[in-house]
Amino acid sequence: MPTPHDSSPASGLRERKKDQTRRQLRGCAARLFAERGFADTTVADIAACANVSTRTFFRYFDSKEDLLLPDGVELFAAVEDALARRPVDEPPLDAVCGALLATAAPFQSSSLTALTHPLDGTEQLIAARLIQVFAEFEDRLTALVLDRLPEETPDADLYAAVVAGAALGTVRAVLRTRRSRRAAGADSQDALLPQAFQVLRRMGHSAP
Repeated sequence: MPTPHDSSPASGLRERKKDQTRRQLRGCAARLFAERGFADTTVADIAACANVSTRTFFRYFDSKEDLLLPDGVELFAAVEDALARRPVDEPPLDAVCGALLATAAPFQSSSLTALTHPLDGTEQLIAARLIQVFAEFEDRLTALVLDRLPEETPDADLYAAVVAGAALGTVRAVLRTRRSRRAAGADSQDALLPQAFQVLRRMGHSAP
């Protein structure tokens, strides 16, 4: 009898199909938003584009606004994998920054879209959901950092929380900076995140 952790071929196929459907919905939404605009694109439009029912759509997303946010499950899995590949003796802050740099492109682009595109009165809702995404991500990243720390680390839980919070705070600072530059008509293609992490590392390694 299948268990909640069933790893049979059928279970694997179901997961792949679910992942494919989620990706199709995201891809269709991105295309329709670009062609028609966010306000003029309906959930039914997105579902039809992906060849699924609206009922199926709501199995994956609560609303079309959710499609403007990064895929938290996929993104966190990528960060977790990238962090696991970092050297075990690497300073925690450097390891976290390196892992985020390796996987941050979807987060930056999706978050920037959510924060900068005119969404016909939905900006506050999107901003609130984005804050929730960051909060959940910070909790999970804190747990990963804690797992990397030696057992004898003093106040390890606090240390891990500070590292995770500082790293994600830097990501938020980059998004705000890029948003303000766009609003001022001075947006650039500079790699702001690597620059911001360099600033963070200098601050973290400076003597008090």
